[in-house]
Amino acid sequence: MLEKPFEEITVQQVLDRAGVGRSTFYAHYRDKDDLFLSDVEDFLEYCSAALTRKGANTKRLLPVQEFFTHVRDAREFYAALVRSGKVNDVQALGLGFFARSIEERLKMTGVEMEASQRSAQACALAGSFFSLLNWWVDKGMKTDPKEMDALFHRMAWNGLTVR
Repeated sequence: MLEKPFEEITVQQVLDRAGVGRSTFYAHYRDKDDLFLSDVEDFLEYCSAALTRKGANTKRLLPVQEFFTHVRDAREFYAALVRSGKVNDVQALGLGFFARSIEERLKMTGVEMEASQRSAQACALAGSFFSLLNWWVDKGMKTDPKEMDALFHRMAWNGLTVR
């Protein structure tokens, strides 16, 4: 995707680059979009579980600093995602992964709230995360990812309501 637009990449080019045969590819994926989304899902699963894997403070709901640092370090690839329109697919998938992760992190904090309220707030916070990411990218990624992490979590915890 750094070399050419996604829509111009052929399955044959993917096969040649990966060194696999057509039958092997189609045994695992329907098409290049399926391959792309499968890789995105693996990445998002890894990111969404990062805090739990690391045993991070339960007050951290998402690995904002780590994710923003990754986006900054891979800015050319992120720009290619934007140009191709694939960033929308990534964010749509990410919303689900991150909402589930936030919901689990909220359970771990011991904060008491109804399941439906926790689910709704987790979804809203995941959407806020992507809004904040888009703002940060649009502003040239100038604010340090650690500051963005603090901002996200401050907004998240100030906005959480519990019964």
